[in-house]
Amino acid sequence: MIPVESTPEFVAEAYRKMDARLSIVRNKLNRPLSLAEKLIFSHLDDPASDDLVPGKSYLQLRPDRVAMQDATAQMALLQFMSAGLKSVAVPTTVHCDHLIQARKGADDDLKNAVVTNKEVYDFLRTVSQKYHIGFWKPGAGIIHQVVLEQYAFPGGMMIGTDSHTPNAGGLATFASGVGGADAVDVMAGLPWEVLFPQRIGVRLTGKMSGWTAPKDIILVLLGILTVKGGTNAVIEYFGEGANTVSATGKGTICNMGAELGATTSVFPYDVAMDRYLRATERGPLADLANRNKHLITADKEVLEDPEKYFDRVIEIDLNTLEPYVVGPHSPDAARPVSKFKQAVKENHWPPELTNALIGSCTNSSYEDICRAAEIADQAAEQGKRSPIPLWVTPGSEQIFQTIKRDGQMQRFEKIGATVLANACGPCIGQWKRDDVNPDKTNSIISSYNRNFPGRNDGSPNTLSFLTSPEITLAYALAGTLAFDPLKDEVPGMGFKLKAPNPAPDLPAQGYVKDEHGYQAPGTDDVEVIINPTSGRLQMLEPFPPWDGKDYLDLPLLIKAKGKCTTDHISPAGKWLIFRGHLDNISDNMFNGAINAFDEERGLVTHPVSGEKMQPIPKVARDLKANGLRWVVVGEENYGEGSSREHAAMSPRFLGAAAVIAKSFARIHQSNLKKQGILPLTFQNPANYDKIQEGDQISLLNLSELAPGNPLKMVAKHVTGESKEMLLDHTLNEVQIAWFRAGSALNLLREKSS
Repeated sequence: MIPVESTPEFVAEAYRKMDARLSIVRNKLNRPLSLAEKLIFSHLDDPASDDLVPGKSYLQLRPDRVAMQDATAQMALLQFMSAGLKSVAVPTTVHCDHLIQARKGADDDLKNAVVTNKEVYDFLRTVSQKYHIGFWKPGAGIIHQVVLEQYAFPGGMMIGTDSHTPNAGGLATFASGVGGADAVDVMAGLPWEVLFPQRIGVRLTGKMSGWTAPKDIILVLLGILTVKGGTNAVIEYFGEGANTVSATGKGTICNMGAELGATTSVFPYDVAMDRYLRATERGPLADLANRNKHLITADKEVLEDPEKYFDRVIEIDLNTLEPYVVGPHSPDAARPVSKFKQAVKENHWPPELTNALIGSCTNSSYEDICRAAEIADQAAEQGKRSPIPLWVTPGSEQIFQTIKRDGQMQRFEKIGATVLANACGPCIGQWKRDDVNPDKTNSIISSYNRNFPGRNDGSPNTLSFLTSPEITLAYALAGTLAFDPLKDEVPGMGFKLKAPNPAPDLPAQGYVKDEHGYQAPGTDDVEVIINPTSGRLQMLEPFPPWDGKDYLDLPLLIKAKGKCTTDHISPAGKWLIFRGHLDNISDNMFNGAINAFDEERGLVTHPVSGEKMQPIPKVARDLKANGLRWVVVGEENYGEGSSREHAAMSPRFLGAAAVIAKSFARIHQSNLKKQGILPLTFQNPANYDKIQEGDQISLLNLSELAPGNPLKMVAKHVTGESKEMLLDHTLNEVQIAWFRAGSALNLLREKSS
């Protein structure tokens, strides 16, 4: 059996393979290579024959490991089970972090989660045992923090069923978020197929000081590139400024590269990573990395003339970078703190804060906690407490126990903070709020990574703003957004806050090791039981294959207006309990999407009966019951956000044939392809405006579907008039085979039978 751990022997063998593959590609290309290119080329399945054209070639890659969080692992493992395989082919772990609802505090919330989710946890535990998967129990920590502490290594490649998997780029790991079907392929021993990403270089100069934190680097970059500017690209950081950022600070930056739509983000190996590996008891891996620096840093020619080797180069001067706040409703709505107070006034956002939240997978490192605790101390010294609810989420049990030992936890509690379980909690909608009417517009601020409407508490009326932990704490003490932490006196407290001092990135006494959160795999004779009457788990039935006919006169289910993220398509929050039950979770399909024809959320006019204001899942089920497939139309960056494949599986389950948009986010486009749904783009984006309510959509000449060949679409209006349009697609031959078979899993099942 393969080891779950990144042992020195495993990593040494990984470096040997990387060196051999990279040598083949170097001989073929005969030019200097960036770090991202080295990590990609050294994991090619066939380095001698693969076509290597950024933005055009589909690569077959061999990741070193797979990680899954409990919400997405359910469907991924149900798919893996149905493939009929006996064991995973690469090191794989499951992390129970998404199903713990935040309400009272760490102890009570964790106890409640263990009882409420027992059926799901038992399934994940036993299926992990059976298929040789490492299992991290509820309360052990957030997947990305645990991966950074335990498994990531410089030069490694991993995929994870969570969009923030790139967090491991803080240790020079090529880590990418994917849907469950991609994870199943790799767990089954197949390559991971991905579009060869473009290359965006970010040169960091200078050094941060004062209030400025690593979070501000990614927030300002979001303002520059926007939420779609990194789509199908790798963000590679370099420059002398990169060496001044801690390994966990680098992780924060790479984590939120997901908000750019990037395939991944990565930093080159440096001394900070060496120190972090040794602090997390992985000294032998640091020694191996130091002997293989040629694999995990860019060639010097690239650094000397980056414009020659990157498709785009962006420079950020850390000396002049100021703290940023982004939001509401989109992580690229970026403003420096110095301009934020005025923006609050001009946009008539409620200045009164209802909650402040620190932590999440993005900002819960020891350094983050130390910086925020210093701000808390300034209030405590004056005998002051936070005037609003303040919540703190440690990223892992290792962090929790370490800040408990070193006193930071008590310093937060002294100003009234509540420490939550080591889990995602409010960051992903697992937050039981009872302090505000969900119909009331209110403002919150956090150090989280995503702020779409309804993201944190299920209410689209909550305006969510994102910033660094220390700035979050400052706003918490003020209780208002009408405040500049860098200049203003704290309202009601009579003093100004001082900028935090540079904090230690590693604990002087070392980390307190988590001795109880992990369960190693067992033997394959473990029985995995799924109750056939369960409301939370359901065995999967294969999707039917394509019948060989054109799609004719398909009803338009919804024309979505504006941002249509995976949170809009398949909301989380209360629906997380159904992530292992495809039928039940499909009742949330498009509940957050805005109907372009009347701007109602989650409601449409029934395309057959004409009934108005009907819930979208109800309409889709009715169409399916009557044997009708249907189509969705969307705008730019459709499917942005989370990697959740339920946003593709629920539409497929309820009858989706195609999604037609101006453009797609990378992970969601891949998920649609894997499930046998055609992701198509308007050749002329202005044709989006020509789609009318009640349209019937025909997709013609599907038997001639081929890479690079546009499809012909006819939209028949209720007036009887028709409009012809051309649609583009990015399907290659393998992906066309998925469509014809009904799904990628159907093909995998055939091969393994």
